[in-house]
Amino acid sequence: MSALLSYLPFKVSSSHVFVTEQPYLAVLLLALGSLSLAKFLVKTLGVLAQTFILPGKNLKKYGAGKGTWAVVTGASEGIGREFALQLAAKGFNVLVAARNATSLKELTTEIESTSKVQTKALAIDFSKLNDPVQWARFQSEVENLDIGVLINNVGRSHSYPINFVETPDEEIDNILQININATVKVTKAIVPGMVQRKRGLVIGSGSFSGISVVSPMLATYAGTKSFLSSFLAALAEEVKGKGVDVETLNTYFVVSNMSKIRKSSMMIPTPKAYVRSVLSKVGQPCGALYTGRMHVVTPYWSHALLDYLMNLIGWKQVFASYTHGLHKSIQKRYLKKQERLAKQQ
Repeated sequence: MSALLSYLPFKVSSSHVFVTEQPYLAVLLLALGSLSLAKFLVKTLGVLAQTFILPGKNLKKYGAGKGTWAVVTGASEGIGREFALQLAAKGFNVLVAARNATSLKELTTEIESTSKVQTKALAIDFSKLNDPVQWARFQSEVENLDIGVLINNVGRSHSYPINFVETPDEEIDNILQININATVKVTKAIVPGMVQRKRGLVIGSGSFSGISVVSPMLATYAGTKSFLSSFLAALAEEVKGKGVDVETLNTYFVVSNMSKIRKSSMMIPTPKAYVRSVLSKVGQPCGALYTGRMHVVTPYWSHALLDYLMNLIGWKQVFASYTHGLHKSIQKRYLKKQERLAKQQ
């Protein structure tokens, strides 16, 4: 065939020769290519539809406006505070828990002045829940409440990016106690009642660190977020079909004291904008769609697109190296600032 084509008065492309000599293989490759393209388009359209068009589950499913309670941990500031405000506005009674009693009192006063709901404030140190007295206080506050929503927002990160071998033991212990121990104990105290009532929503505060990308110099914190994602995914499967929904938020940067970011941008929303996106997209994976991470959601639009693109590109080592370099830069700036402050004293 190739010899005959050489005598033609016009040029025949190599692809034409391939199709002529291997028609079945060519059809197979064309079919596979078309299938891959179709899969990509379906995934992309699915992410865009969930992120920008499709609504999440109606919060009335979990008892909004019916005297049901929402429990929000780490509620004294930032994202936790905003969860309390927005859930109250949607008709949930709200129990807020954190260490800062003054901030909690201000929060409950604000809620009661703007929403016709009940509030409870529990000043508690979530790093101390192994203390039987502290734990008994928490249990006594929640045991008789009809709880429809649990926001496991309490968490702690490192003071600044630091290598694991240099991290103070106390900091490691506090991160583990708050991010893992407290989350598991609080969830265990509340979810059985949800299962019994066949109604409930559990949201855990995850992070790109530990879910989307390896995070050198935040090893302990990232590890706890990876644990949270796995723990809540397993729990979600256990309670599936029992009226209880469980999901982990995959969060990029948000303006907060933890992130130490004060100014919002396209990629960094305010707590108000972020929480609004979470509550409007319950049950919609958005950017986490088709990533293979069960019961993980990335609801804020720019985080959703970033999450999907990172998964689509797939170069994990590139992202890990970039993150490592970023954390080295943050550490350098932090240490220089501490040196300047020390000289001023």
